[in-house]
Amino acid sequence: MDCYSAVELIQAKRDGGTLSAAAIAWLIRAYTDGQVADEQMSAMAMAIFFRGLDDAELAAWTAAMIDTGERMSYPGLKRPTVDKHSTGGVGDKITLPLAPLVAACGAAVPQLSGRALGHTGGTLDKLESIKGWRASLTGAEMLAQLNDVGAVVCAAGDRLAPADKKLYALRDVTGTVASIPLIASSIMSKKIAEGADNLVLDVKFGSGAFMRSLDEARELARRMVALGQAAGVRTVALLTDMNTPLGRTVGNALEVREALAVLAGGGPTDVVELTLALAHEMVQLAGLDTDPAQILASGQAMDVWRRMIHAQGGDPDAPLAVARHCDELTSTASGIVTAMDAMAIGVASWKLGAGRTRKEDTVQAGAGVELLTRPGDRVAVGQPLLRLHTDTPEAFATARETLQTAVTISEQAPAARPLVADRIC
Repeated sequence: MDCYSAVELIQAKRDGGTLSAAAIAWLIRAYTDGQVADEQMSAMAMAIFFRGLDDAELAAWTAAMIDTGERMSYPGLKRPTVDKHSTGGVGDKITLPLAPLVAACGAAVPQLSGRALGHTGGTLDKLESIKGWRASLTGAEMLAQLNDVGAVVCAAGDRLAPADKKLYALRDVTGTVASIPLIASSIMSKKIAEGADNLVLDVKFGSGAFMRSLDEARELARRMVALGQAAGVRTVALLTDMNTPLGRTVGNALEVREALAVLAGGGPTDVVELTLALAHEMVQLAGLDTDPAQILASGQAMDVWRRMIHAQGGDPDAPLAVARHCDELTSTASGIVTAMDAMAIGVASWKLGAGRTRKEDTVQAGAGVELLTRPGDRVAVGQPLLRLHTDTPEAFATARETLQTAVTISEQAPAARPLVADRIC
């Protein structure tokens, strides 16, 4: 492989230049091997944040990320494989009911998930609030569980796109998370390497998403769908609203309880709606003639959930963590709730202990925010709007400060907003 100067490549991208596929391959490999320092890759990430990557650069960047590790396969698996990925939101617990639901429909769902990133929650953190559940599986364990149960949610191994693991952590502490090409390459390098034949993307937009506008989300979806299809993975994206948190809870154990309510046939309407919308896309891509709504109502998805948790060492009957301290934010006005800022609520949940300040931090399983009202609800002065949960009561002050303007109340009802705004294929 040719050798390049990291500084010269950073300068070229900083000044709006185009990087060759060979230069990108060298940079990613050298960074993975420790020849390019974190400080240099931080500078490159910031240059990309401002200058972007064109389609050819993005394809080369993604391929280089994949080539630093192994590609997974599922020999002998009798079910069609289909995966889902969300770009990250507040209260987004959809993977929890979705994976067992789609498995109950007849597909194999190899779901490699992540941990909390910034103000957004991590699926692995949520599942680790279940006693005994483990995130790390070998390839053989994954295959066995897919054959037996049909669904697995676990951490990506160190050998799957290891370049992304390093860069993912770096982006979180350098202010370069919300970059379309870096998000697209991060997601798709892992998803292509993961080896599923079909992929549904949940690309979020709004105050609680990394993509604030629908146009930005549409561009991210377009680029990810193109990367997947070029790699032979049938890929579809739904654009979904993240101006308001999904459901009524934000936080690890809180969200697991809500997911269990959905699997039991209840739960918040928006969580059920998005779960079924994504399940429908996944089942269609997998070529299965099954109605996810009927499967959910039948209780079969709950059965798969219990088997999935048990297969990874978890106790599906164990009580979930409850925070030691609670506080409530009450309304200072009477009227109709017109907006609940997902970003502010996500940041408050993080400050209460549900997220991380540094990548090595631990999270509190019971911490988070409970939404006692939703947009469209009428409230009175003094009525509780949000309930805060934490093991560290000194965090209440900073969380309440973050939430000062999180809930908007007026006399006019909010306009109806579709949860699913568009579909890209």
